[in-house]
Amino acid sequence: MHDYLTQRGGAERVVLAMSRAFPDAPIYTSLYDPDGTFPEFRDLDVRTSVLQRIPGLARRHRLGLPLYAPVFSRMKVDADVVLCSSSGWAHGVRCDGPKVVYCYNPARWLYQADEYEGGGSWVGRVAIKPLRQVLVRWDRSAALSADAYLTSSSIVAKRIQRSYGIEACLVPPPPALLPGGRTTAVAGIEPGFVLCVSRLLPYKNVHRIVEAFQALPKHRLVVLGDGPLRETLAAAAGDNVTLLQNASDDELHWLYDNCLGLVAASREDFGLTPLEAASFGKPSAVLRWGGFLDTMTDETAVFFEDPTPLEIARAIEALVTRQWDSAAIEQRAALFDERHFADHVARLVDSSTADAVGLESAR
Repeated sequence: MHDYLTQRGGAERVVLAMSRAFPDAPIYTSLYDPDGTFPEFRDLDVRTSVLQRIPGLARRHRLGLPLYAPVFSRMKVDADVVLCSSSGWAHGVRCDGPKVVYCYNPARWLYQADEYEGGGSWVGRVAIKPLRQVLVRWDRSAALSADAYLTSSSIVAKRIQRSYGIEACLVPPPPALLPGGRTTAVAGIEPGFVLCVSRLLPYKNVHRIVEAFQALPKHRLVVLGDGPLRETLAAAAGDNVTLLQNASDDELHWLYDNCLGLVAASREDFGLTPLEAASFGKPSAVLRWGGFLDTMTDETAVFFEDPTPLEIARAIEALVTRQWDSAAIEQRAALFDERHFADHVARLVDSSTADAVGLESAR
């Protein structure tokens, strides 16, 4: 069970990893946009909610925010165990068997609203704010209905404890892309650039990365991603900044292969992209915060303390001038591979099922 399959992000990558770990399991979700998310989902058994019938909603899923709580509350899955991939909604599904929740973060629009909205989300202001108290009650009730909680990083585990009083088990997600296989060059881009892979949302701080490159005319930035700030970033981008809205996995392989390194300036709950870059032996410049502290070290990244253009520019200079040990970077990434993730999740799912069977037998 996943919130909505309408975009290409780290959470959707994790769902694909879960599907490979449990290949016979159907995927339930509220909305599915085959063109908006990863093409691998076309080959899977994806089952949608009644919201799929609303024309255009799958392409603009934020417009449906007030509808998700009642819809997920009415969805029921009859299965031995349900694995929920949730950043706000999927954990509300009703189940006959145990419910295991993989939580990326307690809903940002409820608990980190100012940061999430960034002062510009009319959906957050108009649709969510009047309902916030009701949704907080719904969200906490949904969380407490779970039999086990898993999460990606230590900082999110602390938020889950603070929001729900639940001790979550730490299961870092794997990097989605690995070296090898097919690559396709991206037209118009020469090797030797700094890469940023991110949704273009206010809290991702991509606008500050773009500003930083105004002070780095000798270096080039490639930003891959889409979101509400795309037009704003396009207007602010200098000649040394290229914005890519979409890329195939083959093209993303090429981007990782041919970049000098990656930059990420958001206060990430986990942050998959530096780990993906590390699997290609590439270093990163990252904010010293959150999930980056679980995966990155001084041997794999340059840390900056604040997401300001000045700090980011200094980190980029350090990134491109330092001699890096690619083998050591790859070894660090290998500690978070998909096999470790799948084995850990499978053990926890099996444990939840066994506990449920034991409880039923005792009754």
